[in-house]
Amino acid sequence: MRRKFIFKKAAMIIVAAVSLCSFMGFAAPVNASSTISSYRQDELNLNVKSALAIDSKTGQILYAKNADKTLPIASMTKLVTVYLTLQAIKNKQISWTTKVKPTATIVKVANNSEYSNVPLKKGHSYTIKQLYQATLIESANGAAMCLAQAVSGSQVAFVKKMRAQVKKWGINDAKIYTVCGLPNGNLGSDAYPGVSKNAENTMSAKDMAIIGQRLINDFPAVLKTTSIAKLAFKDQGKTTQMENFNWMLKGLSQYDANLKVDGLKTGTTDAAGACFIGTIKKNGSRIITVVMGARHQDGTDPSRFVQTKKLMNWIFSKYTPVIMNAGTTFNQAKAVSVTDGDQLTTNVGLKSKTTIWDPVDGSKISASLTKKTVNAPVTKGQTVTDYEFKSGKEQLVSLKQPNGMKVAAKSLQSNGKVNIFVRIWRWITGAR
Repeated sequence: MRRKFIFKKAAMIIVAAVSLCSFMGFAAPVNASSTISSYRQDELNLNVKSALAIDSKTGQILYAKNADKTLPIASMTKLVTVYLTLQAIKNKQISWTTKVKPTATIVKVANNSEYSNVPLKKGHSYTIKQLYQATLIESANGAAMCLAQAVSGSQVAFVKKMRAQVKKWGINDAKIYTVCGLPNGNLGSDAYPGVSKNAENTMSAKDMAIIGQRLINDFPAVLKTTSIAKLAFKDQGKTTQMENFNWMLKGLSQYDANLKVDGLKTGTTDAAGACFIGTIKKNGSRIITVVMGARHQDGTDPSRFVQTKKLMNWIFSKYTPVIMNAGTTFNQAKAVSVTDGDQLTTNVGLKSKTTIWDPVDGSKISASLTKKTVNAPVTKGQTVTDYEFKSGKEQLVSLKQPNGMKVAAKSLQSNGKVNIFVRIWRWITGAR
């Protein structure tokens, strides 16, 4: 009888505890991913399927709408192609002056008037620089395919390289079949084998933001090309005038003097609608925006840029960028304890120059340390912990840290390790 009573009493306690947790709002853990995917979404109504805005360095999320939803990315694909091209140049696999002859299949794609292109010719040679410029400015599909051919020898081999690269960046939901963003069947004999002709490259707005962030941070000179509104493509005496599909550039129809956008890439197919990953540097700080699935009634529809302007203007009205230099300290998090150190504590500060976007909400930005105790010895400049930031009670979040954006903190002075006798004395006296 007593066992039965104890079991019944224990069951009642468990039920009561579960009920209490439910009442207190702890019945289920918060899904950080879903929070990030819709960050401040209700504060801005964008007429797109998905969108995201981040700081280009820290990845701090400023706005998100369905940011984890995978959708066709069309010619935004070309940013991965460009990244791998720049990587190949850096590794001296190819150079800007390397010449490439397009295959018959590439020539056919490059001369299809239904696609964005420069008309590459059979037997003609083109430099990597020409093809790179055409890929970013004219969104030339044939040019992008030529870059892939130069780097990997074939379209399929380059696609595999693209897949491997995005996985290195933590992008695991991407589907990539073509190097230019056209539907698979549009590439003729260069279509990816064993896949439907209607298959298109798909990623999320979050994925595209990561790609834009890596491209800008690893190869910042790319902005010199993405900011060009018009440029001549010369081919053995024939000139094709290229015009950037990013209409927000100066001299084009959607230019706004208050929003001096300098990149990055548009994308359009029937399945994708109108897409645009943009970037702008303002008030000393740079943001990256992504809009996907905007309206696309015809080739004159500016909807993706209208929505991008709306997003950018909202960010600059709802946030204040706070730029802090390397070594900046915070009253609430000035030092870490150092176990067995010559000094019991070591002062810390920001590892590098950092921008924190402070929400305009009347709350103050505060910092805390993720790790408050480290082991000796510590050298000056060593990364010893991270800062996390809050605006009032709200935790600031980033692409890689949905539970709290972390920024590296370094030691501002060296702190050696005491000898065994001092350690014993500290243990005896209760000092550390």
